[in-house]
Amino acid sequence: MIKAGQVRQGAVILFNGQLHEVVEARHNKPGKGGAFIKAKLRNLTTGAIMSETMRPEDTLEQAFIENKQMQYLYKDDMGFCLMDEANYEQIHLSEEKIGEKAEYLKEGMSVTAKIYDGKVLSVDPPIHVILEVVHTEPGMKGDTVSGATKPATLETGKIVKVPLFVEQHQKIKVDTRTGEYIERA
Repeated sequence: MIKAGQVRQGAVILFNGQLHEVVEARHNKPGKGGAFIKAKLRNLTTGAIMSETMRPEDTLEQAFIENKQMQYLYKDDMGFCLMDEANYEQIHLSEEKIGEKAEYLKEGMSVTAKIYDGKVLSVDPPIHVILEVVHTEPGMKGDTVSGATKPATLETGKIVKVPLFVEQHQKIKVDTRTGEYIERA
């Protein structure tokens, strides 16, 4: 059990009988009255985000999430196949469980699986991934406006805005948290 005043961003708690991840927690101390915490919680089963106001002395049950290194092997009609790097055990996860992070997964990539009570809650790819541009329009000569971008389709199907100098078949580094281009690799 932890006090609501100790809750920080990224913590996973049991709230109303379900697992929630703290997306944001702000401590407010108004001039009149007692302090309170405004928290945004994301339900880990449904993905819904809700706002909640709590007093700092309220107690919450903290859920302990195990982070396990796994390797993404392949995708087939059963879903995404992952292998535990410690004991080589394989599991299949549905597309709904992986979500939009599937746009960053390459075969053989090491990912972090968040596990609670023996069940995989989510899969997180590395913060930065290197992917190949399979299609983009060529940059026009004279297109030198500062900050100009164009869409590029990556090998996983993800579409990212890239600078005009990036060409087809080049490898680029992408931030998986924001989906933005970082640099050429």
